Amino acid sequence: MGDPAPQPADGTWHVPLRRTPQQARSKARLTRVLRAAERVLIGEGVQALTTTRIAAEAQVSVGSLYQYLPDRDAIIDALAAGYFARLESAMDDLVRAAAAEQWDDPVGVLIDVYAAIYRTEHGFRALWFGSSLTEQTRAADREHKRRMADGVRRILLTLDVARDDDALARACHAAVLAADALAQEAFRRDPEGDPGLLDEAGLMLRGYLAGVAARYEGP
Repeated sequence: MGDPAPQPADGTWHVPLRRTPQQARSKARLTRVLRAAERVLIGEGVQALTTTRIAAEAQVSVGSLYQYLPDRDAIIDALAAGYFARLESAMDDLVRAAAAEQWDDPVGVLIDVYAAIYRTEHGFRALWFGSSLTEQTRAADREHKRRMADGVRRILLTLDVARDDDALARACHAAVLAADALAQEAFRRDPEGDPGLLDEAGLMLRGYLAGVAARYEGP
């Protein structure tokens, strides 16, 4: 599994840091702390994400950790921000690919890519399937889903199957919300993703997005 992204893709911090790292050594230390936090999350669960436990795993002092992450909630928020950034980066890659490739089954491509991420991002699953998400992370997740929906909107526009309007944005948001719920259930049932449920998700999304595209067809 790859290293967790310590910050969002746009390079700005969206988590409650006591001090934003400026020097390369400080940034490397924060990355080390977040990698340690992910190891603890995967191996021991969300409840083990205490500042004392993370400092010990990262082999840094608790005081050093407090410089950046003041409490357990901040650690959760920072990990979530990294996972969101990786998912959104994958969506950006798909938007670029849609412009360069011929996709016979766009929904299948999307499901395959994100199922692969769910299979490999054990920390993301451990965080999302736990019961300790912070209010800030829940709010960030809502914004993340809107950005993912915008990616779907851009793909549909790239494929020239829709016009850009408020109805399209709303439909893409609904599709992302439905797909996310189905994906979570599929991976709760099976660490590899319940294949039957993923197939049903594909059927549902193909039908729904075909209906969305039909709204824009001429008389």
